[in-house]
Amino acid sequence: MMDFKTAPFLKIETIPIDIEKEVKMDGTILLKSKVALKNHPHQMTARLVHWAEKTPHTIFIAQKAENGLWQTLTYAETLQKVKSIAQFLLQTEVSTEKPIAILSENSIEHALIALAAMHIGVPFAPIATAYSLRSTDYAKLRHAIDLLTPGLLFVQNYKLYQKAIQMVAPNIPVMAVKHSESIDFESIVKTVSTQAVDIAFDKIQFDTVAKILFTSGSTGLPKGVMNTHGNMTTNLQQITQSFPFITQTHLTLLDWLPWNHTFGGNHNFGLTLYNGGSLYIDGGNPTPKGIAITVQNLKEIAPTIYFNVPKGFEELIPHLKQDKILCKLFFSQLKMFFYAGASLAQHVWDDLEQLAYETIGKKLLMSSGLGMTETSPSCTFNTHFGSRAGMIGTPVPELEVKLVPNGGKLEARFRGKNVMKGYWRNPEASAKAFDSEGFYLTGDALKMLNPDNPNEGLVFDGRIAEDFKMDTGTWVNVGVLKARLIAAGNGLIQDAVITGHDKSFLGAIIFPDLNFCKQLAGLNAEVSLQIIVNQPIVLKALQTTLENLAKTSTGSSTLIRKAIFADFELSIDKGEITDKGSINQRMILANRSTYVDKIYKPI
Repeated sequence: MMDFKTAPFLKIETIPIDIEKEVKMDGTILLKSKVALKNHPHQMTARLVHWAEKTPHTIFIAQKAENGLWQTLTYAETLQKVKSIAQFLLQTEVSTEKPIAILSENSIEHALIALAAMHIGVPFAPIATAYSLRSTDYAKLRHAIDLLTPGLLFVQNYKLYQKAIQMVAPNIPVMAVKHSESIDFESIVKTVSTQAVDIAFDKIQFDTVAKILFTSGSTGLPKGVMNTHGNMTTNLQQITQSFPFITQTHLTLLDWLPWNHTFGGNHNFGLTLYNGGSLYIDGGNPTPKGIAITVQNLKEIAPTIYFNVPKGFEELIPHLKQDKILCKLFFSQLKMFFYAGASLAQHVWDDLEQLAYETIGKKLLMSSGLGMTETSPSCTFNTHFGSRAGMIGTPVPELEVKLVPNGGKLEARFRGKNVMKGYWRNPEASAKAFDSEGFYLTGDALKMLNPDNPNEGLVFDGRIAEDFKMDTGTWVNVGVLKARLIAAGNGLIQDAVITGHDKSFLGAIIFPDLNFCKQLAGLNAEVSLQIIVNQPIVLKALQTTLENLAKTSTGSSTLIRKAIFADFELSIDKGEITDKGSINQRMILANRSTYVDKIYKPI
């Protein structure tokens, strides 16, 4: 039997790679694709109008109802409802200065209110549900509402959000789908639209703010990123040209990623709309409970591209291995994997390639890239077949990349029509976000895989702000070291925080993969975190990981001498974890000093 590592790839069309490189006297590197960006609309809902006319009966969006059946809306049905809601909005106090705040999870109604707002040039802001449902002090929700000054709130189920609304925004009108006490959504979609809706649509310009997306607040309170209509349509054209195969087949997505985050809301939702595809809202997520919902949905819907965060792939793999029928359906239409949010562990990568080879006889393109809320989101894509984790590829068309020497690294800066014009009502932060030439300052470090050939692409080299010096003055590349540590764990480690600032040696606070640990120790699903991480076999696995990592160490800056498991729950109120599940190294080091002290306590 052919080994999957030498198996052929399923061929799909990707963008021709032709990167122009310029090096300045100070060592700054400029990169840009020679591929021209094709014409595209500047209104986000122009494609909704287009597809409603061209393919009116194609399903645009779907979600399971309480009876377990898929509730669907075609493009024609979506446009009709969007125009009805838009007409209602024109009769309210919402405006460019009083946007719509959406507090709820992904839903068909969420999509309709967002599209309606964009259709008439009114900004909307999807806010992380955790700020309302998991927070106890509502500090981030209050900050977002105070900054937005919304003219309307939208929630799916008023009862779920009632406490948060009463604590933070008791005097703002609320539109709800269930248990409405103010504006009933179902009555709104029956509004008869007038020419006023079309007039408002025609007034939308490239710089009209379409959406305000809040950052995760990793360095303070969240900032509101202004994504204009032109930012978003430009980026959707950049993405589509990077993967031309999307236009050659019917794009079908099953996706759980939250729309308050740019990956789910701009990239995946937007890509579906832009290309006339079908988006099936997945009510699951990468948790032991949530993955069961995802698996059931995948038994009914075969995606053409599967987007997820690394943890989502990790949770899915055991089910694909155990259920050959599920695996066969999953790969039946699949053309590409795409991960973002963190680096994909090599064992997960290998498992996906092995499963693809066993099922369809070929491997699939494993793509990723670099994107951020401020760039709507995509800046680079890795389109090389047979790549590796950490590769983020080459710039999208008509985006300029500037790599500036900074502390021994190259800091990435971007300039292009997909880059935001600033933060909502925060001129100081907006000014600090750009350099004198108008390049957005990312804080990410990148390096060229091959300095002599820019076509080979870029590699993520960590966050500039995360790196630190040991007491010897030696710099520690946190991003690279953390990736090596996770890889050395071979499934044991989900994430880690590296310690050692001004210390004589490096340490780590380890966030374990609980499913891996429970299986390793033969524990049942109800065991507490503290019991799991204190199992002798789990502790031994951590020690083995450190020993394996030490074998490849090149000195003190790559040697982790001591690590301890995190036996605590992360706090979203304290900024330790974002709503999409990413940990904040800086806040954990600040809040969990006792764990750092344990690492450096003399024996």
